[in-house]
Amino acid sequence: MSLRKLSAVAATIGLALTLAAGTSSTAASPSPEASQQVQVALTEVATAASPTAGTAGPDGSVWIGERAGTIRVLEEEGLSEPVIDITGETTTDGERGVADITFNPDFTRFYLSYTDIDGHSTIDEFEVVDGEVRVDTRRTVFFQEQPGPAHNSGHIAFGPDGLFYISLGDGDFSPEGDPYDNAQDLGSLLGKILRIDLNAGDPYGIPADNPFVDEPGARGEIWAYGLRNPWQFSFDAETGDLWIGDVGQLTREEINFAPVGVGGQNYGWPNMEGTLPHRGTEPPDHAPPVYEWEHGVTGFCDSVTAGFAYRGNAIPDLRGAFVFSDYCTGDLQALQVQNGQVTGVLDLGANAGWVTTFVQGADNELYVIDMGGFSSDPIPAPVYRIDPA
Repeated sequence: MSLRKLSAVAATIGLALTLAAGTSSTAASPSPEASQQVQVALTEVATAASPTAGTAGPDGSVWIGERAGTIRVLEEEGLSEPVIDITGETTTDGERGVADITFNPDFTRFYLSYTDIDGHSTIDEFEVVDGEVRVDTRRTVFFQEQPGPAHNSGHIAFGPDGLFYISLGDGDFSPEGDPYDNAQDLGSLLGKILRIDLNAGDPYGIPADNPFVDEPGARGEIWAYGLRNPWQFSFDAETGDLWIGDVGQLTREEINFAPVGVGGQNYGWPNMEGTLPHRGTEPPDHAPPVYEWEHGVTGFCDSVTAGFAYRGNAIPDLRGAFVFSDYCTGDLQALQVQNGQVTGVLDLGANAGWVTTFVQGADNELYVIDMGGFSSDPIPAPVYRIDPA
């Protein structure tokens, strides 16, 4: 969110884009040339107060979460009055506030991920009746203490298996990176992607096929680990493959990939930052990013915001490409992919400002959200639909 890249680092000018699909940390592939073969346009559909989250809702609707605690529905004339308001139960200090929202696959339950007033990661569930959220049914289904106000993440989504996935950052920003070694510790939920079953247990169950269920000392909820601040992740609506954008430290931003149903990956942090050594030695099971880039464009910060593999129909030439951006530059780009390998980069020719998240509508068309900038106070900012140029 507004301070998820806390360091203002003087960096070299220029962007060195590095392709690292299937390579080791010492042998990254040459950079692909950025192409402008596919261009998009941004259509402003609403203005929100520091929006940070969005999801597809019942009957083709789109729901938007504002950082300070309000959830609204996108209507023809703009955003509705709040359908949920937890203002006063969260805080916008640091990276805190509303982190994400989603519905379960049949739209009978709504989930709100946020940091509570004390700064801890919390996910609440609400029943949905006839497309309306019943606020009186609210209950907490997940809670995780956070050691600090940064790297909390909190993105949530249902996977193609119907199970519930949660991303958590390593919990602390420091010059050395992950001072508590949470990301490599299988006894901690921080620095991980989690996978739980909300239809089993109270408040949830742990799937028997999670990769570390039978490992002594490991938390069974863990699906993947070695992540610094996995701010956004998404599942390909057609293939079910998992894409993760992991915010880097001082040197690189990275995008990670896992084929559908494959868990247990170690993405390397804090030993590795992308394909570069950071602290310690490279883990023998390190899964390198499929794409990474060096810091230096803005001279202030770089911070990946992962989007979605585009599966809409409005922009045929973009189908199958993974759309993403950078919170600090706002430029929309897309990775061309074949068999899980990145083959090229598309410059989509549009800038969406301070890009905090993407939303995939029921029709698989994409929206992109501008949070408005660095501030703990609400900033009016646009919600865009991505259209053909």
